[in-house]
Amino acid sequence: MDYKHTLLMPKTAFPMRGNLPNSEPKRQEKWREIDMYKQVQARTEGRPLFILHGGPPYANGDLHMGHALTQTLKDFIVRYKSMTGFQAPFVPGWDTHGLPIETALTKNKKVDRKKMSTKAFRERCEAYAWTQIERQREQFMRLGALGDWFNPYVTLDKSFEARQIQVFGEMACKGYIYKGKKPVYWSPSSESALAEAEIEYHDKRSPSIYVSFQVMDGKGVLSEDDAFVIWTTTPWTLPANLGITVHADLDYSVVAVDGRSYVVASGLLDTLKKELSWEDATVTKTVKGSALEYITAKHPFYERTALVMNGEHVTLDAGTGCVHTAPGHGEDDFVVGQKYGLDVLCPVDEKGVMTEEAPGFTGEFYDNINKQVAEKLTENGSLLKLSFMTHSYPHDWRTKKPVIFRATAQWFASIEKIRGQLLQAIKDTNWFPEWGETRLANMMRDRGDWCISRQRVWGVPIPVFYGEDGQEIITEETIAHVAQLFREHGSGVWFEREAKDLLPPDFTSPHSPNGHFTKETDIMDVWFDSGSSHEAVLKEREDLTFPADVYFEGSDQYRGWFNSSLSTSVAINGVAPYKTVLSHGFTMDGEGRKMSKSLGNVISLADATKQLGADIVRLWVASSDYRADVRVSKDILQQVAEAYRKIRNTFRFLLGNLHDFNPEVDRIAPSELSGVHQFMYVSLQELIEKVRQGYDEYQFVTVYNEFRNFCTVTLSAFYMDIAKDTLYIAPANDPERRAFQTVMYEAVVTLSKLIAPILPHTAEEVWENIPGVAQASVQLTDMPTAEQQQNVAGLKAEWHRLMNVRDDVLKALEEARNEKVIGKSLQASLTLYPTGEVRELLGRTADLQKLFIVSEVEVAGSEQIVPEAAHQFEQLTVLVKKAAGETCARCWQVNTTVGTVAKHEALCASCAETVEKWC
Repeated sequence: MDYKHTLLMPKTAFPMRGNLPNSEPKRQEKWREIDMYKQVQARTEGRPLFILHGGPPYANGDLHMGHALTQTLKDFIVRYKSMTGFQAPFVPGWDTHGLPIETALTKNKKVDRKKMSTKAFRERCEAYAWTQIERQREQFMRLGALGDWFNPYVTLDKSFEARQIQVFGEMACKGYIYKGKKPVYWSPSSESALAEAEIEYHDKRSPSIYVSFQVMDGKGVLSEDDAFVIWTTTPWTLPANLGITVHADLDYSVVAVDGRSYVVASGLLDTLKKELSWEDATVTKTVKGSALEYITAKHPFYERTALVMNGEHVTLDAGTGCVHTAPGHGEDDFVVGQKYGLDVLCPVDEKGVMTEEAPGFTGEFYDNINKQVAEKLTENGSLLKLSFMTHSYPHDWRTKKPVIFRATAQWFASIEKIRGQLLQAIKDTNWFPEWGETRLANMMRDRGDWCISRQRVWGVPIPVFYGEDGQEIITEETIAHVAQLFREHGSGVWFEREAKDLLPPDFTSPHSPNGHFTKETDIMDVWFDSGSSHEAVLKEREDLTFPADVYFEGSDQYRGWFNSSLSTSVAINGVAPYKTVLSHGFTMDGEGRKMSKSLGNVISLADATKQLGADIVRLWVASSDYRADVRVSKDILQQVAEAYRKIRNTFRFLLGNLHDFNPEVDRIAPSELSGVHQFMYVSLQELIEKVRQGYDEYQFVTVYNEFRNFCTVTLSAFYMDIAKDTLYIAPANDPERRAFQTVMYEAVVTLSKLIAPILPHTAEEVWENIPGVAQASVQLTDMPTAEQQQNVAGLKAEWHRLMNVRDDVLKALEEARNEKVIGKSLQASLTLYPTGEVRELLGRTADLQKLFIVSEVEVAGSEQIVPEAAHQFEQLTVLVKKAAGETCARCWQVNTTVGTVAKHEALCASCAETVEKWC
């Protein structure tokens, strides 16, 4: 007779395989149809707001795993907060102005910028930006990220641009915006100034030269036979040299070498002797740097002088202690040059080509004249040494080509005037990781004023007018009028109208007695765009508030969005735009290398979701310690997929064994649970507490580890393992079976909620298969709250010890299986020889054979002798024998009662009774 129909085997529509790449898009379409985001906001309306403000990704190209890391981490927080007493709206955004889109059009789309009007080109840029937003939006939504995706903030939106103009205007009216000529990072490849946030460093091979400057007027301190020695790795800047800087407090030696006399810092003399092969160098004189001030030297190849100055930036770290100074090509050079009244000479144009102010080199690209400069110096005997070195050098982050310092007229936002406020705002902010505070504080402490002008057309124009006398005109009236024009027409109106048509009606100024005005042609740095989002988004939108609770982006944003947002907010509001800043590391490949197309190790988000599914990507994020750099590869994702499979199988087992469970009728009150069921219920409450603490502290790897361990160890390897016989074999309403089902029901409801922020698709699928749940979606529920359990310390200690005993028994069974004593564990009969404390523990534990999944367990008396064949452990010794009797065809236990019931000769007496009575 076949007794399968008498067993209560698992039944569930929840499949073993998730088939995520196919099932997730269907689920997301359903969420979109019912507007799940709107439903979540409606359910949580009236709760305290929690605002996570994310920086805008740039609207260009497909998303990669770095984008996935950022957006998924944000989504964890938003979803969790929505389930824990807050209303947590999330407004995604896009950064849309700047050079990358211009480049994409001119290079990839073959748009000829020179044959188009500015208006036409800007329209092409905007259209391209919107196509990229649509593309990226679908990829972000494919991650399952919750947000107001069809009402995002976009930096090219009219309202955003209008608020940005107001930010600029408020800063200008407070005196924080000014125009000046000073050296800034300049990218010849982009033909534009760059901010520090647009600089990245790569190795570059450069010439290293030592050059002598003959003294002209030694001021009674040096003779005309002496010569200063300078060192530089940028020979192309020598045509711009106007001085030599020494440190006032350092000692300088006059050194006689091979009939010549050189001036160098005394502290570097030994190094220079080796570097310049000065074998017979003799110090003839030593003076302080302060004594050298105002001495003049002859430029090595032009008929002009170089003034010797004192400067604090001179060190003994490298070089000669005598610093080549070109005010048009270096920040320190500029500062010291201003102090001494030097001109700001910059003989390089916007394309990096030498101008007529560099005779002999005019028309040449700056980097190409290094060889010519060296040849000139060799001809006149000024070159002491030429070599080459590889060093870290600033590059344009977009074109990946070297940049230069170039003095031009630019617009600046003052950092110096608000530096104290900035540093205080940083102190007042919470930082995760904590080192973020130090990192940003050091940047702000050392940072110069922010160059905010760019010589491009795709961006928000700097709203400045000029009078007939060249005076800049920025007033509250002009700013308000331009902001309103932008709100109505967008920033393109600036390029489409004449200056007079952009000014308020009947506007007059003493700087333009004839009523003629011109307008600025530069645009703002894109970091000013995104750095204004606290005004254009947090204050502009009714569903958000200022300041945000959290700003969250990658660690590169300490010099980018965190930085620019802080600067603008402190300038106009006096406080930071955020209460807390979270940052994550970079995504690296499996070997810890930076991802790049050239290495072929880039993983696109689209490929990852297509092959594995969004929940696998999300689980990868949760499993990673995002505070450091995060590794990802196909092998790593496959490992995560295996962890997901185990979690999914746990859910499937739980659901499958609730097929005949009605929580309204069959659920046992937690207070009535006992033994292992009470222990599991207590363990579930502890899990809730640990997981919620992990979420609260933004430690998602803790959430992942605690959740996974509970599923695979506490549940799957223990509780579910010992539950099978009772669940499948006992009568449906058997109290022990209902106790197992009660705990499993509590577990599956709790686990689906706990994991919903991380695995929303899977949690939703689980929720749909849980009997008796009231809410339509797990996303419309709150996180479980851990019940405070009283007097459970003894229970926990007892069951942890029992689990340790069980581990020893399982080891003994495995050894017996290897020794061919038994096959399956149900063929075993155990005799346990425990120590005193364990003996008492086992004596008060019921159903030991179910705990160990064997057919028979005997606890030997203390006086019994332990057989040599037994397996010895610290707490007990275990003898494994083959159980006596026959195997029951229903429960598979080996039992001497099998065949004692004539009607059911293949069953043990217990199963025969169950079949007769209940089946």
